[in-house]
Amino acid sequence: MILDCFFVMLAVKSVWQYYVPSRETLVMLDVFKRMVNDSIRIGLVNDVSSLRKLSLLAYNQLAYYDSPSCFKLCAISRAAGILAARKKSLKRGFPTRQPYAVRPFLASCYSFKVKNGGLEIPISREKRLSLPLTKHTLDMISRPGVEVRSFTLTRNRLSLSISHDAPRIECVSTVGVDRNLRNLTVGNEIRTSRYDLTETVRIAKTTVRIVASFRRDDARIRTGLASKYGEHRTARTIHLLHKTTKTIVAQAVHQRQAIVLEDIRGIRALYRKSNGQGRKYRGRMNGWSFGEAQRQLEYKAGWVGLPVIRLSRRETRGSSMSCPRCGERLQSDKRLGR
Repeated sequence: MILDCFFVMLAVKSVWQYYVPSRETLVMLDVFKRMVNDSIRIGLVNDVSSLRKLSLLAYNQLAYYDSPSCFKLCAISRAAGILAARKKSLKRGFPTRQPYAVRPFLASCYSFKVKNGGLEIPISREKRLSLPLTKHTLDMISRPGVEVRSFTLTRNRLSLSISHDAPRIECVSTVGVDRNLRNLTVGNEIRTSRYDLTETVRIAKTTVRIVASFRRDDARIRTGLASKYGEHRTARTIHLLHKTTKTIVAQAVHQRQAIVLEDIRGIRALYRKSNGQGRKYRGRMNGWSFGEAQRQLEYKAGWVGLPVIRLSRRETRGSSMSCPRCGERLQSDKRLGR
């Protein structure tokens, strides 16, 4: 296969692994969380959301924290991002609560090294901490042209943001991806393929039934168990979508077809309470992972240099009511529903 390149595009994705945190690591995560929350508090008091102004106000006040200066700058940057998102929501008229970081974490793009099979990060002026990397992680970051941009630590997970310059593929045709509740349908005028995702619906239904069966009086225990089952459901759903989207991108690269996606943001407004639908139906539709499917398709296509075309709502308006081949109207009356 020959790839004709007009230009090179920067492709970014992440690779993650589990790790066993030490006591020093846990302390460092908690300190970083408190620095982020202090920076958010300072930004709210002074009505500041830009990185430059927040840095001038917050950096000196974070001096009493026993942490490298690079982490203080990253904490301020993270707080500025949270404040900017809050300001954007308020401009759009959405009510927001006072933001704060809940879980301990650490994110930085400074002063780290990948050395001797591990990730070395500073914890003081003269001391560095080494976190061992798995074989898969080392294989991903050691590939030609791959650069590690930043890292993120939580209590048990290490994530590395990596990038490389991907030659853009010159495509000879396009292929559309229709995201549905039970399948992903991929096709154009020549060929159409359907990838079954019924298993994701079954997983969601089983999880809901199990959580609804809890009878423990302690709400905290019920919440903790429900959270674990929810995380398990999410992991299984993401894995099924990963296998499907990987196949779709590989086929598109092989046939040199650009991927076309429609804009279905806001579709959950169709499944709100008092819309005349049943509770189970709304729960099933609101558990539809159409955003996760788009995220996976975009980053996987970008990593190999495959173009992704996003159609606007105006361009796809009414497309579900007509046949994509002959153009004949499929529904004679809008009141019949979708």
